[in-house]
Parts: sequence; C-alpha cells; structure tokens
Amino acid sequence: MSNTKLIIEERAANIGNFLVGRLLPFRQKRMVGPFIFIDHMGPVNMNDKENLDVAMHPHIGLSTLTFLFEGAIVHRDSLGTEIEITPGAVNWMTAGKGVVHTERTPERLRQSQKKLHGLQIWVALPKEEEQCEPTFTHVEADEIPSWNEDGVEFKLIAGKAFGKQSPVPVYSPLYFIEIKSETTKTVTIGEYLFGESAVYILEGSIISDNHTYGEKQLLVAKDSTLCSFEITANSTVYIFGGESFLEERFIEWNFVASDKNLIERAKKDWKNNKFPSVPNETVKIPLPEQNLHVLEDKKLIKNKQYENRKTRSF
Repeated sequence: MSNTKLIIEERAANIGNFLVGRLLPFRQKRMVGPFIFIDHMGPVNMNDKENLDVAMHPHIGLSTLTFLFEGAIVHRDSLGTEIEITPGAVNWMTAGKGVVHTERTPERLRQSQKKLHGLQIWVALPKEEEQCEPTFTHVEADEIPSWNEDGVEFKLIAGKAFGKQSPVPVYSPLYFIEIKSETTKTVTIGEYLFGESAVYILEGSIISDNHTYGEKQLLVAKDSTLCSFEITANSTVYIFGGESFLEERFIEWNFVASDKNLIERAKKDWKNNKFPSVPNETVKIPLPEQNLHVLEDKKLIKNKQYENRKTRSF
C-alpha cells in the first residue's frame, strides 16, 4: 500500500521579476506538523536594474525560516538586526507578539547581474508561545549538522532527527532535512521521523511505491515512520514535519494565530502604526483590503494581487 497520502503540485506565479511556487497552505492540507507556509522563490536572474526590495511588513505568531540556494538577501528588522544571508545559512526570526522586517538585495549586488533562489518557510508557534517576545537568530552554513551515509548527503537544517540537533532555536518538535545524492540510492529514514511528514522534490526525482515523482512536487506521507524511497542520481529533496498542534491555526496576510482576535488586533495595530519600525526604513506595506489566502488555489489571479503577495514571500 502506498504511503503517499497527498500529492501537492507547486503552484507557480510571476511576482514582478520573481517566480514563486506556493506549496503550503493548500486547500486539502493547510499544515504539515507546525509548518504552515512554504514558498519556493526563484530561481530568477536579475539584471543591474532589478533588485529585491520588500518594504516594512509585520508578522505575529510564527517563526520565519529563510534558506537560500543562490543569491543573497539583507534582512533588517525592528529588533535592530541587519544581516546578509547567503546560501546554506539560516535566518530564523520569531515574531511572537509582533515584529517588522524588510528584505532587500545587498548594496554590493544592486548594480550587477545576480540570481536568487531559495525557500521561505513559516513555522507556527505553540499556543503558549504565540505572544512571546520577538527574537532573531542567524546560523552560518558550517554550523548546520551535515553528514554522509553511503554516498547520500544529509543536512539537518532545523529541529531534531537522526540523534542530532540543529542550532536553530525551534519552539516545538519538528525537523527540516536536506538530502542530496549524485547516484541512485535507497533512503530509509522513517525510524527517525515523527508526527506528520512531507517530502519536497527540488531537483531530480524519487521513486516510492513503484511510482516516480518529479521536481516541484510535495508528497505528504500517510505515516512518517514508513518514510522510505529511492532517490535518483543528482537529486535534492527536503523532508519536513513534526508534531501537529491540538488547536487550529488561522492565517491571514502575514499573521498566524490560534485566536482570530489576535489577528484582528494585529491588523488594527498595523493600520494605526502601533508596530515597531525598522531602523533606517521609512516605507511600509499597507494592509491588503482582502485576505489573499482565500485566493491561493485559483489559477488566474491578477498580477496586482500577486504584487501584494510579495510581502509574504520573503
């Protein structure tokens, strides 16, 4: 019997000069463990006049995880953080009761040809941590646990698995794992996983239960403890998941909460300029007039609406 419960195709859209593929949320699967939002951004080539410039926007009730394959982004936030993230490193920002940030192309790259490619992930916070003080952590690429087993390369980007622990300071039991192989290999890791689990195929393909799955597919497992597949040569996949929460999570614009009242309060606070500002930033993105998540599964969405969604993509 197949262990694949659901197959989610990456839903692509042009956002200005960026290509973003929405993976979560999905109409049939809002979350996988505590993971509530995943975008595959790029790959995109930008010329000397094209740059990433996402102005000030707020978050509550979640942690953001930015992981780049190519390019660089300067992160600035209302805590006073200013740091450049490059491929293989992790930016982990916990919004808690409220944080504001921006993402921009570094000055050193703004007048040159460049690429941008990576994953932007939101992890919902446990109910008791939803209103915690905001924090920011940067973890360099060489601090991420990495190892080789029988020619297969593993990285534990966040969480706990395989008897190892990432230095990324997560708030609930979860895992986010990179697996690469230059040759075709069988990967059996179910004994190390728990809760809900999903596999995202970035490059190449995997074979599971006599079915071949290719790039830009997200496979949600029926049982994480049965996770076993054949990874084909020159493939890269990501395994993520963990323990689900007992309470439902609501998501609107950049806000996540177990209580809709927290989201309504955050919306009012953003309109009324009650969120903190990012030092040396002046432009803020206004609250959209409608909940853009309602539109996420429609295939034809006006470009203007996607321009607004850019505030949630990085």
